[in-house]
Amino acid sequence: MSDTFIQNKTFDKLNAATPLAVGEYENCTFTNSDLSGSNLSNIKFIECHFHVCNFSLVKLNKTSFQEVKFKDCKLLGARFDQCNQFTLSFNFENCQLNLSSFHGLKVKNTSFRNCSLQEADLTECDLSGSLFDNCDLGRAIFQNTILEKADLRTAYHYSID
Repeated sequence: MSDTFIQNKTFDKLNAATPLAVGEYENCTFTNSDLSGSNLSNIKFIECHFHVCNFSLVKLNKTSFQEVKFKDCKLLGARFDQCNQFTLSFNFENCQLNLSSFHGLKVKNTSFRNCSLQEADLTECDLSGSLFDNCDLGRAIFQNTILEKADLRTAYHYSID
């Protein structure tokens, strides 16, 4: 990994043509950015906020997300299962996560508020204590998923056998 370390910076209107440098971003804010199809592999995001960003089909090989918040973001087909799983933690609000994969992840106490997770792969995922507040889980896959103390009271369109 590069020695790049960026802290307390705001990034606005980034796009795939201007890729982020591999390194560590701490307490940074990313807004109004279209990073769809970008390669974010091996980048570490710590306590960062993403607001109105498009992450559809991004490459997340060994990407680290620690205490990251996504709000009003589009993350279609995001492969979170390829992220660095050590200290992986994030929350989502008003996000589109359709066709995303969380396969095999341990992401306890994750908050999903007003999100669409249609056809998301939650197979063998540990979502203990997670919140699915007003979330569309249509055709989401919950095979061998741990949902102990998860709150799905206001979630809809899901089917768990």
